[in-house]
Amino acid sequence: MKYKRIMLKISGEVLGDKNGEGIEPEALNKIAKEIVKVSKAGIEVAIVCGGGNMWRYRDTKKAGIERTTSDYMGMMATIMNGVALQSAIERLGVYCRVATSLDLPQIAEPYIRRRALRHLEKNRVVICAGGTGNPYFTTDTAAALRAKELECDILLKATKVDGVYDADPEKVKNAKRYDKIGFQEAIEKDLKVMDQTAFSLCRESNMKILVFNMHKKDAILQAAKGKKVGTLVS
Repeated sequence: MKYKRIMLKISGEVLGDKNGEGIEPEALNKIAKEIVKVSKAGIEVAIVCGGGNMWRYRDTKKAGIERTTSDYMGMMATIMNGVALQSAIERLGVYCRVATSLDLPQIAEPYIRRRALRHLEKNRVVICAGGTGNPYFTTDTAAALRAKELECDILLKATKVDGVYDADPEKVKNAKRYDKIGFQEAIEKDLKVMDQTAFSLCRESNMKILVFNMHKKDAILQAAKGKKVGTLVS
């Protein structure tokens, strides 16, 4: 089985250098190639990319910039990432559109649900940038919201670990990994699948989440094809 339409959530850090900062050409082109494989397999792809490689409020509090302004700066960072990723994807022969919740007509089109759906139906990759357009919401929440709006079959959360564990696998040697877990059990065990707002939105809309290690070969394609990778939360 493969999914017809997916929402792929990636962090901004995957586009950065070894410290997860800036936009590193090799990292950018690597993720673009993985996305192109999925699109050429006939799977419709929507993407939300974070902006932590350029700006993140929790890392910049000392700058003295108040939260609302800082969050808008983070939204603009996601647009920069989106435009860079769009360029890399189109160089590989796949049409791609950046649809942003902030008004920047010189570089991206506005996010309009019906227009984004039409792009997906034409097998164009759609990058949903600018978060939700509101401060105080993470790109995880934007991914959950857009996944539901765009009628995606699943939200693929690409991470650096191969699923959801009962403890931090980098700190606890015998941490247990789940193949599948329900929303309620994940809440009761306080498992950090996504931030709480995003997770609650997925639970309420019954949007499945697959958490997987994106650094393994063809990981995104395997996830999009419904192969047994990572942890499925449903």
